[in-house]
Parts: sequence; structure tokens; C-alpha cells
Amino acid sequence: MTAEPELLWTPPAGGTPAVERFAAAAAERFGAPTSTSEPAHDYAALWRWSVENPASFWGLLAQWCGIRLHGEHSVVLTDDDMPHTRWFPGATINYVEQVFAGRDLDAVALVAAHEDAADVHLTWRELQGRVASLAAVLRERGVRAGDRVAGYLPNGPEAVVAFLAAASLGAVWAACGQDYSAPAALDRLGQLRPVALVAADGYRYAGRWHDRTAEVGALRDGLTGVHTVVLAGHTGDDPDRVDKDVLDWTAATSRDEPLDPVLVPFDHPLWVLFSSGTTGKPKGIVHGHGGVVLEHVKALALHCDLGEGDVLLWYTSPSWMMWNFQVAGLLVGATIVTYDGSPFHPGRGGLWSLAGRTGATLLGTSPGYVLACIKDEVDPAECIAAAGGDPAVLRTVGITGATLPASSARWLQHAIGERAQIASISGGTDVVSAFVGAVPTVPVWAGEISAPYLGVALDAFDPHGTPVRGEVGELVIRAPMPSMPVCFWDDSDGTRYRDAYFGAYPGVWRHGDWITITDRGSIEMHGRSDATLNRGGIRMGSADIYQVVESIPEIAEALVLGVEGDDGAYWMPLFVVLAPGAEYTDALGETVAQAIRSELSPRHVPDEIVVAPGIPHTRTGKKLEVPLKRLLQGADPAAVVDRTAIDDGALLDWFVDRYREVTTPSRDDR
Repeated sequence: MTAEPELLWTPPAGGTPAVERFAAAAAERFGAPTSTSEPAHDYAALWRWSVENPASFWGLLAQWCGIRLHGEHSVVLTDDDMPHTRWFPGATINYVEQVFAGRDLDAVALVAAHEDAADVHLTWRELQGRVASLAAVLRERGVRAGDRVAGYLPNGPEAVVAFLAAASLGAVWAACGQDYSAPAALDRLGQLRPVALVAADGYRYAGRWHDRTAEVGALRDGLTGVHTVVLAGHTGDDPDRVDKDVLDWTAATSRDEPLDPVLVPFDHPLWVLFSSGTTGKPKGIVHGHGGVVLEHVKALALHCDLGEGDVLLWYTSPSWMMWNFQVAGLLVGATIVTYDGSPFHPGRGGLWSLAGRTGATLLGTSPGYVLACIKDEVDPAECIAAAGGDPAVLRTVGITGATLPASSARWLQHAIGERAQIASISGGTDVVSAFVGAVPTVPVWAGEISAPYLGVALDAFDPHGTPVRGEVGELVIRAPMPSMPVCFWDDSDGTRYRDAYFGAYPGVWRHGDWITITDRGSIEMHGRSDATLNRGGIRMGSADIYQVVESIPEIAEALVLGVEGDDGAYWMPLFVVLAPGAEYTDALGETVAQAIRSELSPRHVPDEIVVAPGIPHTRTGKKLEVPLKRLLQGADPAAVVDRTAIDDGALLDWFVDRYREVTTPSRDDR
């Protein structure tokens, strides 16, 4: 049995969130479990019904949420034998039709926020007009259903408009944020052989202008199949400076054109997202129109309780799947906020201030940002109020990217008030959605994620494929989800796709995370299973150690590795980045070791603590655990990590230089 953690939040009395209304519809239509005296038990019963009756659940969800399916489609799914499932065969759909259906065209659809300019509010009418205009321009230039349109853009309205314009034509969207160099962007976008490129000349971040005109030019030259380039200019210079044939963004988006989304098959490709690519060529992960619409409407309407009148602000980048999740706020009629600046601008509380001035009801951020606010003694409510907002408007704080430590969760709950819910979620680019997260009717416990999402047949397996409870196991999904990939790009026979997810447990999706499912049905995340520590046969999650170590004021960030040697030796170093002004002393080392020993176990105490200048990450913020582990085992750096896929090559050089002579040390005596 898992020890009872601190209860942080309980559902407030009064009101009927959308998930309860959906449950009532499921009970009336299909006899799904009805209300009891305990809402959390109600949800658990509804979840069981949703995974045991997928055709009923997903079919009802499509009807209840008003998903616009066309054509003959009497069947919801043809086969529950993954990965061969087909959803709504015969149905046609378009993501963009769903976005604009039934909207109040005079209401605000999008708020564009920047560091150096006033917020710009776009109504649904204005957003639709820009999308229709750009779609017409692309259509005139020969862009058709199935063609690829690439974006090289910051998180601004241009990225949203360009994506919707491409999708309305049935073209396939793919994008990189402008923090990617041209070679890194080409590694991804070049695989798709796009016919059109939409780019910006740069962006402002942390008070500094980042000019990307050279990168746009290099990208244009490298994407040899591109016949159309549209450039958004922010500097006021001549927009044709990249190429004489470049189209000006303003001109391309200001024509008076009707919006006429092309209906495509349910599984027609909507976009291609890319894996991190740290250990090889990034995989292109293809998702379909219908599956994305279903999953995102479910997540936002039922789990986030978002709809018209709500404002969704998630700090993200077009390189990360949370950008796609952010845009999906439009599917449920919410206003979305785009922001291309730093969360720390003009100070540590910058993101809270942005939430205040935009009236965000759901703010999405990361454990790292929360920890930075703790250490800088930021007061979120004060920041919101100082920006002219009402702290009571913020109903939910979403957390993703890593586990939110229990200590950070306690601080955050106190800082935002007992009324607001901390909604930690975990999923992946693979399904462009979450497997587990918050529910408006389920409590939140410190250091845990409340429940599996509806329709997600989550389980935890031991190495033999046996379900386990109350102990660490592999995160698996036992039934299909609509947003599982249609395919991998350039994987014609599906071999790479099957090997990636179904090689360990045939017919069962293995995601690559370690989790514990508690006796409450909540979930503890322990990090990637391919980076899991295994000392003396005891498996330990790296995330557990980070929760403890990174809560120590003198430690800004940490990285722990478990390095196996050919001779059976096992070395577990802990790399720490010191907070500004902190010094490493023997006393600090003992503080770290004692915190791990008392809050986790003596087995978790590292063999060595090493002060590092920083921790390298993937472009989406994941710590580079597996490549660095292989590096410390003596592998060739060029063979284990693609430098263009990480955020700071100099940090990689530091690890290479420090351990150049290390193959695998025998450190049993440590």
C-alpha cells in the first residue's frame, strides 16, 4: 500500500463541470455508472466504463461535443488490436471546420502577447479572415491536400494562422521554433519535402532581438522543393531581403476570401511532430485530423473544463507538442494566448503577470518555472494583481514537462489559493495528448497526478507483462487511442512504428516511462524507463531524486545517471548546477546526501556529486540522460547525440572533455 500523501485540493462544492454532465449523458444513453456520494469514485467508474467500452465512449464523445463528422460512418472503430485500429471509417472531417463552427465572430479568439509591444486581440472574425486569405494564396500557388507546409516561426499569431490555413486545405503542417538553427530545422522539415514555407524574420526574447533572416535564407535554400515562401516581418525592414520571390505576410493574410475547409478522411494527416532526435535522426510522427480533434476536445472540455469565455495561456514553442495543445483551445471556443518571449521577462514573475493582464483561467507552465519562483520568492497573486488581473480568475495551473515535486506543489497551492487546481499532466509527442492528468472532480495529492484520462487504458507492467500496483512498473496502454500515430514518416511498412511501441509487449503500447499506480488510482511518475537507475536490483526513478535535490536552495538543477560497466561495476554520479551565489562545500554535499537518504532511501545516495556548469537538454526541455549515460560508458559522442537537437552544445563539450578518458570506471568502493 502506498503511504497517503498530503491532500492539496478537493473539488469545490457547487457547479457542474463538463465531465459530470458527460457522465450523466453516458448513464442515460449507455447505462454507464451513475452518481454516488463520492465524486472521485464516480470518475473512477466512468474511466473504467470508457476503457471497457471504447466504441460507446468515443462515439458518445463525438456526439456530445458536437464533432462535425461527415459521410457514412456507422462504425466507431474497426479493430482494437493495436496498431491496426481504424477510427470512424468512412467519415470525413476537417480540424479547421471544427475550430470556427458556431463561434461568436465578434468575441476574442486569440491574444498575441510580446515582450516589447502591447497585446493584440484578434476576434474570431479577424482570425478566420486571415486564415481564409492565406489559404487562398497557398491554393493559388498549387498547395493541395497531402502537400506539406513548413513553419519556422515563434509562438505568435502567425504560427496559428499558418497552421490553420494549411490544415483547411488538407495540407500537412510541420513546424520548428526559431530557437532551432537552420541545420537543425532542416534535419526535421527536410524529411517532409515541403512545397511551402512560412517564416518570420526573428523574435524578441529576454529583452533582446534575435534576427533569423540568415537562418530563413539557409532553410529556404535547403528545402529544395519549396516553391512558395511567406515571410512575417517584425523589424519594419524590406520583407523581400531573404529572397526576391518571398511573399509579404500582411499582404498574404489581408485578402477578402471565404473559408472553405476541405473535408478529408478521418485519419488524413494533420501534422507531423518530431521526436527529440538526440540519438539519431528525428522521427516524424504523423497524426490525423479526426484523432487529434477527438483527443484534444476530450482533454480540454472534460479534463480542463474549458469552453467559451475561458482564456488558455500555456508557455510553449511551436517545436513542442504543447503548442498544438494550446492551439486546440480554439476547438472548444476558448481564447488562446500566444507569447514568444521569456517567462522571466521583465522578472521572475513575468508569466504570472502575463496571466494577469490576459485574464487567463488556465495557465500552463513547468516544474522548473515554479521552482525558480520559489527560490526568488515570487508571489504569483501579487504579480497577477499588479498586472491588472484578478487572482481569483485563475482557476487552473497546468504543469507538464516533468514531475512537479511535492514540495513545489505545496508551495504552489498555497501561492495560488485553495480554490485553484494544480493540474499536472503527462503524455507525449507520440499521442500529442496526455495519458494522465487532472479531473475537476478528483482531488490533487502532492507529488502525484490525479488519474488516467478518460479513454486511456493505462496500466503498469512488470518485465513479464504482469500488472502491478503500488510499485514501479512500465507505463503501458492496453487499448487504442484515436490520436495514436497514423504512422511514422517514411516508414512504409510500419516496422519502425511497431518496434517503437509494441516490441516489448505485443499488442500493448509501451511508452517508456516508469510509473506507480497507487491504491487511490493516482499516478506517480518516476522518469524514463530507459534512464532508470538500477542499483543492486532495486529500480529507482531519476525524477524522484530530482524532486529532492532541486528543492535545496543552493541547487539550481540536477542530473543523475546510472552507468553500468562491462565488468559489472555500477557508478551513479549526481551532477549539480549551483544556484547563483552558491558555493559547493563538503557541508552542502552532506546536505544533498542526507536529503536523499531521509526522503528517499540510502540506496538513492549517489556515488559522487559533481558540480557542472549546466545540464544539457533536448529542445523541448528534457534532460539528456540517456545520451550522457552512453557517453560516460565510453561511446563516441558523435554516435550518441546529435548536437543540433540539444539546447547548449558547450555543455555537451564539458561532459565530453571531462570524461574523455573515461570508459566505464570501476567504482564499487564509492
